[in-house]
Amino acid sequence: MDDDFEFPTAGSNEMETANDVDLPEVNPILKVGEESEIGNNGLKKKLLKAGEGWENPNSGDEVQVHYVGTLLDGTKFDSSVDSGNPLTFKLDQGQVIKGWDEGIKTMKKGEKALFTIPPELAYGEHGSPPTIPPNATLQFEVELLSWTSVKDICKDGGIFKKVLAEGEGWQNPKDLDEVYVKYEARLEDGTLVSKEDGVEFTVKDGYFCDALSKTVKTMKKGEKALLTVKPQYGFGEKGRTVSGDEGNVPPNVSLEINLELVSWITVSAMGKDQKILKKILKEGEGYDRPNDGTTVHVKLIGKLPDGTVFLRKGYDDDPPFEFKVDEDQVMEGLDRSVKTMKKGEVSLVIIQPEYAFGQSGSTQELAVVPGNSAVHYEVEMVSFVKEKESWDMNTEEKIAASGKKKEEGNIWFRTGKYARASQRYEKAVGFIEYDSSFSEEEKEQAKVLKVSCNLNNAACKLKLKNYKEAEKLCTKVLEVDGNNIKALYRRAQAYINLVELELAKKDIKKALEIDPNNRDVKLGYKTLMEKVKEYNRKEAQFYGSMIAKMSKLEQSTPSGAAAKQGLVSLTIYRLSEKVSQTVALVKSDQRVMLIGLLSLLTIVAAVVVPVLYTKMY
Repeated sequence: MDDDFEFPTAGSNEMETANDVDLPEVNPILKVGEESEIGNNGLKKKLLKAGEGWENPNSGDEVQVHYVGTLLDGTKFDSSVDSGNPLTFKLDQGQVIKGWDEGIKTMKKGEKALFTIPPELAYGEHGSPPTIPPNATLQFEVELLSWTSVKDICKDGGIFKKVLAEGEGWQNPKDLDEVYVKYEARLEDGTLVSKEDGVEFTVKDGYFCDALSKTVKTMKKGEKALLTVKPQYGFGEKGRTVSGDEGNVPPNVSLEINLELVSWITVSAMGKDQKILKKILKEGEGYDRPNDGTTVHVKLIGKLPDGTVFLRKGYDDDPPFEFKVDEDQVMEGLDRSVKTMKKGEVSLVIIQPEYAFGQSGSTQELAVVPGNSAVHYEVEMVSFVKEKESWDMNTEEKIAASGKKKEEGNIWFRTGKYARASQRYEKAVGFIEYDSSFSEEEKEQAKVLKVSCNLNNAACKLKLKNYKEAEKLCTKVLEVDGNNIKALYRRAQAYINLVELELAKKDIKKALEIDPNNRDVKLGYKTLMEKVKEYNRKEAQFYGSMIAKMSKLEQSTPSGAAAKQGLVSLTIYRLSEKVSQTVALVKSDQRVMLIGLLSLLTIVAAVVVPVLYTKMY
């Protein structure tokens, strides 16, 4: 903004700009020899030696430091350097004075700094006899040797994770993933209660206690950690009673668990219903994946849940199995899965019957797949050839690709595959959506294609009962061609199903004005009139029901009068709602007069309706 706004300081009516205010930095960037205040509590830091990297320890982390403590007159009262024993403690846990907690959080590994700490952040008015007098300002020369990250996993103090060995990469397991871990769980007194040198489990299902599944989601491959687990994430009030090699866990007891995340298998769900799952057995190359229309070459082994092989392709000197993605050439579950695979990837795909062979099953090359059976496919993506993307095409190629996708959509529409057809029409429009680089002739071709594809897509959306999208698509067409009969008719169909009857009537009337003999539009008008009659009949039933209930309530209960008044209010509300709907349908230049008239009628109704009810009943 161009204007400079100033703000008054506390307790003053004068104005000063933000640049005039000297605000201390929380974590100042210092050069060696420089000193600065930290926060606004009088704590000062002078940098003596720069540290490594850019990270600082955080609250809860376990730090190791060397230090020398002196009074302002230079009297030394404590030193870990002299004793040769570094001090280890956790930040913000009340284990050291507040000045240390605040100061050390600004340090980097290997850094050395001189902190001047006021009494409020040190030992206060009492001091620490006999070495530190009351109200003493202290100086500490501190070297941060190292720190270990300690994380509060659930943010409630229930699980603390101390990283003992950093893992690889940046990824963490998710709920569906299958993790392979090693762990050793002990009571606080050191008693071993459980140990596994290698166990596999699905993260969301968990193992041993809740703490394992919650913690592994924060770990990297190869990471080792020490967990401090409170009872609510261990075995709670009931404890754990077992027989055999593992030990019992008493009620309300905390645990210490050494945990190592050895590896995990990534499991992805192809859809919210989680009926298509893909487990990556071998990672693929790069980042590229097939898109719709891509020709893929894969090796396949199909099995039943009991291990029976029913299909084997691409092995024993046979060429890889070839098919086009999203062309209905393979079952939906397999089709959707390969679209997520990279070249060279090997995955196990588990497909439930709804996305496999359904209730009827299928006779395959090597065995029969029974009805309602899940199937397992081991898939290796050998190679794939993607369709050219729009940004790699010239204008002529974009128009040709759009026309091709439109024809594919027409084929799918004729076979009743409306969702697939809709996708093709959307893809077709996508090729020519931005036509700024087109010639005038190409722009005209693109316009015709867009109108045709949007109309056809609207027909798909009507079949799929997605009436709102159908209405939007028709409106796009009408913005370009306001007299397009198909767009008016299909939008009217969408409005009828959205119970926007007046809007539907307006579109049908306009279509009949353009083509009075259009059979489809005439049938649409007939449907509309039937809907209007049905709607009016339901409204009449509603108001009749209200009157009947009023009479019954007033006669049968002492509180009937109050109930009647409530129903009267509801009736008047419905009437005012009708007024609002009517006003919304009228042109803006007629609204002022109509609003006044209908508002007057509503007020009259609010007075007359209760009187009529009273006289009638």
